[in-house]
Amino acid sequence: MNLLESILTANRKFVHPGAFPPLPKNPKKQFAIFTCMDTRLVDFLEPAMGIKRGDAKVIKNAGNTLVDPLHGGVIRSLVAAIFMLGVEEIFVIGHEDCGMANVDPEQLKRDMISRGVSPQAIESHVPDLAQWLGAFGCPEENVVEVVGKIRANPLIPADVPIHGLIFCPNDGHLEVKVNGYEAQGYAQQNKHD
Repeated sequence: MNLLESILTANRKFVHPGAFPPLPKNPKKQFAIFTCMDTRLVDFLEPAMGIKRGDAKVIKNAGNTLVDPLHGGVIRSLVAAIFMLGVEEIFVIGHEDCGMANVDPEQLKRDMISRGVSPQAIESHVPDLAQWLGAFGCPEENVVEVVGKIRANPLIPADVPIHGLIFCPNDGHLEVKVNGYEAQGYAQQNKHD
């Protein structure tokens, strides 16, 4: 059985009509999470935050980076979440031991070429592979930088708190790097208790 067949088999066992009540599109807790696509966070980050299905919008990419802070898909998703889905706060959550902090662009380029990607395609489309990937040296610094880029974006309202946190993929603890309430000069800590 190949991977697709095993996923479809698991899906057939999972689906039970009527077992899952319909949920609204708007997040119940009115916040969005922008985090990394790391597999260690799946079924771990949300429970560690006390949230469940339907509570929050979750946006993921490699390293929770913003390589295009004005026009990219992350900002587009956040704008849609705020203006169309009632999101009132944003949580940027990086994690310890992130693979994007250890990117070797030359090795990546060699790996791409060995899999049939043309060197000319790489050079013409992504001449700075590390920048295009959003590689960084320190997950904590990346979180602070991403919060700053989102905050500076003219499409994100000034009244939306943007928090920056680091998550431990081993034990699940969170550490605040940017308190979005303090950054705005007011406190709403109890708003979503």
